[in-house]
Amino acid sequence: MSVGLTGCQYMPREGFFNDCPESRLPESLANHELVKATWEGIDTRQVWDCHCHLIGVGDSRSGIWVNPDMRSILHPMQLTQYKFYLNASCARSGNKETIDEGAVQRLLDIHADLPEGFRYMLLGFDYYYNHDGSIHHEYSAFHTPNEYALRMAKTHPDQFEWIASIHPYREDAVSAVQDAVDNHTRAIKWLPSVMGINAGDPKCDAFYEALVKHNLPLLAHVGSEYAVATPTGQTYNNPLLFRRALDHGVRVIFAHCATLGESEDIDKGKHGSMVPNLDLFARLMAEPRYENLALGDTAAITQVNRDRWKIEKIVESDEWHDRLVYGSDYPLPGVMPVFSPLNFVDWDMLPRNEAKILSDVRRYNPILFDLMLKRRIKVKGKRLKASAFESRRHFVKSPTILP
Repeated sequence: MSVGLTGCQYMPREGFFNDCPESRLPESLANHELVKATWEGIDTRQVWDCHCHLIGVGDSRSGIWVNPDMRSILHPMQLTQYKFYLNASCARSGNKETIDEGAVQRLLDIHADLPEGFRYMLLGFDYYYNHDGSIHHEYSAFHTPNEYALRMAKTHPDQFEWIASIHPYREDAVSAVQDAVDNHTRAIKWLPSVMGINAGDPKCDAFYEALVKHNLPLLAHVGSEYAVATPTGQTYNNPLLFRRALDHGVRVIFAHCATLGESEDIDKGKHGSMVPNLDLFARLMAEPRYENLALGDTAAITQVNRDRWKIEKIVESDEWHDRLVYGSDYPLPGVMPVFSPLNFVDWDMLPRNEAKILSDVRRYNPILFDLMLKRRIKVKGKRLKASAFESRRHFVKSPTILP
């Protein structure tokens, strides 16, 4: 996750709230040439959204837990964020379904407008753990059990894959990796500042060895985090802390390509200068020893809180494109204030007429909107290659053999 809803820094150009139309994409949009062009040159069977949050409130058998602060008027910022996420997911609680079920149903509904083979990779989300391996509930933002993500993937195998979240400080961390592998998890998800994980801690070494043993990638948030509370600050989101994982041979998918904030340049020793996180990510991507290990996901990179130069850097870096992994950071594309195609019109990266179509699509299908926006933006004549959207190959042992 990576979104800021603070301080009215950005005037919402798409409105504040999602009106959540219940119908599918209208025929006029479904057959629009711009929508069809989204899939040109792409093997749609390979398009897996590696960054899809499985949200809810725990009003079903999901086991989801949400920190009470996120639902309390005593914590207005967290409450506001929480309400935006629920609105973005278009989860409805009626006589026949819970909010948890409504959130899943919304994903299934919008999947119907996506091509055959497209799958969401549902994220588990572990608690914040202290260094001694005990859960710190007060610091934990929310918890999405791996068992729930697994159950949804088993129930809807044509729409969902799943990604486990396992904290490395847990006493059962290594055995939990084995259990997740036995249940066909595709990766492990961390959000260091929200979970309390120092990726450079030797305490993680056994966990890294388990990931290498099972050839399991680590999807790790890097760069500043504003979507949920970070109780101990942003230090753990420094991309350079993941040198330890890379040096063990772990494939690390750096979420968001580290496109927010700055971190200390710890490569320079103590008291290194503050450097944009994207530049630290770029440094790791440029090192030959990490060529087959360091990857970046594209989740949230087109939000309004991203600087123009960062978008230009990603699109212009052709050598990165085969190492980019498509992710939407759903439900964030449905949080209306934090995306606007008009920003890219202002930057001469998108024609105004295309921005209008993108906004229309977004009302019905935020995932399709996210894909279309990332496919259409152009920098000095360049666009992201098709390979940046064909994510499946990064998560299966035989990427050319389809089920």
